[in-house]
Amino acid sequence: MSAVLDARGLHVAIGGTPVVAGVDLHVDAGECVALVGASGSGKTVTVRALLGLSAAGSAVRADRLDVAGLDVRAFSDRRWRSVRGARVGYVGQEALGALDPLRPVGREVDDVLRLHTEMTARERVDAVRSALADVGLDPAIATDGRLAGTLSGGMRQRALIAAATVGSPALVVADEPTTALDAGVAVRVMEQLRRPQERGAGLLVVTHDLGLVAGWADRVVVMDAGRVVEQGTVQAVLRAPKHPVTQALVAAAGAGTGTGTKKGATPHGAGLVLEARDLRKAYDGVAVVDGVSFGLQPGRVLGVVGASGSGKTTVARMLLGLATPDTGTVTLDGAAWAPLPERERRARRPRIAAVVQDPGATFDERWDVERVLADALSDGDARRATGPLGPQVDAALRQVDLDPGLRGRSPLTLSGGQRQRLAIARALTTAPDVLVLDEPVTALDATVQDQVLTLLEQLRDDTGVAMVFVSHDLRAVRRMADDVLVIDAGTAVEHGPASRVFTHPAHPVTIALLRSAERLAAGPGTDPGPTR
Repeated sequence: MSAVLDARGLHVAIGGTPVVAGVDLHVDAGECVALVGASGSGKTVTVRALLGLSAAGSAVRADRLDVAGLDVRAFSDRRWRSVRGARVGYVGQEALGALDPLRPVGREVDDVLRLHTEMTARERVDAVRSALADVGLDPAIATDGRLAGTLSGGMRQRALIAAATVGSPALVVADEPTTALDAGVAVRVMEQLRRPQERGAGLLVVTHDLGLVAGWADRVVVMDAGRVVEQGTVQAVLRAPKHPVTQALVAAAGAGTGTGTKKGATPHGAGLVLEARDLRKAYDGVAVVDGVSFGLQPGRVLGVVGASGSGKTTVARMLLGLATPDTGTVTLDGAAWAPLPERERRARRPRIAAVVQDPGATFDERWDVERVLADALSDGDARRATGPLGPQVDAALRQVDLDPGLRGRSPLTLSGGQRQRLAIARALTTAPDVLVLDEPVTALDATVQDQVLTLLEQLRDDTGVAMVFVSHDLRAVRRMADDVLVIDAGTAVEHGPASRVFTHPAHPVTIALLRSAERLAAGPGTDPGPTR
């Protein structure tokens, strides 16, 4: 088979510091290659260099760099723009920031066809509608003017995949394409990514999900510290890993499965630290949350799961007081919390904290790690705080197993796992009673995910903090949660102990979620049968 990607001796340096050293990577037509490795191993730097998207100040050189049949080593930015979209489709890692929130989604997908084809406007609309439907989005988005900022993170990820595949490219590069998606949608997305592959396109997938690799990839390439340390067929590498890095990744992926039994499941108190009663929220007349209720005891973890767009994040925002319920109430520490004016909540706001889906977007790029934590420790007034905050900053970093030597670093220079730990450290500075975590580990590789989950388990056991764990990653929820709340179309369809929900699901939606997770790991064209 002919190669649609052939890179040999690829080197990338940023600011004079080598970050990718001598990588050889090829993808044949009709082949799916998975690029895996720990956070910070150089995966994303590698794929961005392959596509002419390296950051400013980067130096890229290669002995050979052929992309979709073109030698791209001397390409200008203008020449690259004529290739990306037409011959190469790219799905970037951070969907929340990749689309203009004030631009219609239909136009974002249509750009590829408008700029690179001679299709008529009517033909382009039909093609965009088809691409949106293929990734599980409403085809009406093609023409109804819906803005990217109104979509959930998972829906924006699907829109990016539609844009990457609508132009029938020879090579599709997808960096963590299923990170923000529930298992059911992830299966549809992988099936959509396979369509170009089935007609002869190559597919390069960067992922930390070894279950996805096992089910969908033909070959796997493992990176560590900017180098390829192991590669081969999926069966050979994942079943009998030879390099210690690969062995650690495979072991960590196995550790994340869990059984639903918690080491620290004994409640720290009998009362409810957080209670939601009949929460309802609508936008533009459409209900996105409809009648959700639950109670949470100190030291307990409630897992909130559901398909992308089911209303999980809206529930989390109402719990945090960032969205006001149309009807229903939230009670925190036995006192009214929502709906209330912010001025009446302000004194108690330290009692509830959040770790959001994309922590990198919440850090001011002008601040270093020390200022991020000092700001949180001083309630936003570090300059007027009495006494030095350095020791407290160091203690906050050590609590989440970060080196105090990182104090002078920008959060944006940290790895994904380090940024997530910093976000957790910031959330814990006020010693909250409740921690709301929205997809806290989905963007992390298996090794770092296991470390962060272990950290959260330890913090729960040591401090008694209660957690609302919002995630589409059922393996992480099974490991962390004492109880599970399943949401579908804004409605709570199942609620009960995690051990029961995962082994004997009662609602068809729950059964479908569990079956989809099994199917995602099993690969294309499979049906794992009924979940019992």
